Amino acid sequence: MDNLITFSIAVFTAFFAITNPISNMTVFLSLTQGASKKTKQDINKRSNFIAFIIVAVFVLLGKYIFELFNISIPAFKITGGILIFFIGFDMLQSKQSNVKTIDNVDIDENIAVSPLAIPILAGPGTIVTAMNFVAKAETIHIVLVIAIFGSMSLLTYFTFRLSDLIVKIVGNNVISVIGKIMGLIIAIIGTGMIITGIKLAFNFIA
Repeated sequence: MDNLITFSIAVFTAFFAITNPISNMTVFLSLTQGASKKTKQDINKRSNFIAFIIVAVFVLLGKYIFELFNISIPAFKITGGILIFFIGFDMLQSKQSNVKTIDNVDIDENIAVSPLAIPILAGPGTIVTAMNFVAKAETIHIVLVIAIFGSMSLLTYFTFRLSDLIVKIVGNNVISVIGKIMGLIIAIIGTGMIITGIKLAFNFIA
């Protein structure tokens, strides 16, 4: 039971850092600027639902993907760790993704699919993180990962729903600081994955 609790905390922390609901809230606001309240909520619901489905599919089919492409666990952990590290490093450097703003485009609910669901909410970093936790995992761990990402999707949904109010209360500067802290956590998670992958590759741990 203790191992499952520790595992759940690690999964939640990783997902919270990589999906970063607070930081992505400003992305949602910029993409839906000028939209009606109903349109905003429709986009909010759709984007989070699609993101959940994408991650759940990768979690459930992760083992088969490994077998199909003959991907080794150490190689996956090292490569995924490098990817996640650079995502965190970019956040620390205040670099913004090329897909986080749309200029001079009418509000279209298709933005719920791209760029909101993919790649902002369910991007490469999120998918790699999810698959890393279910590599060589038992059924209970797979269920936990899906459930925890589901709870993260709900948290993101409510964050987006209250986005206007949150920005007024907290302010953009505080949100920027939170984004940098999340970037540091993501970089540390990535480094940990690289170290674990190297240990696995050289049989330092089981």
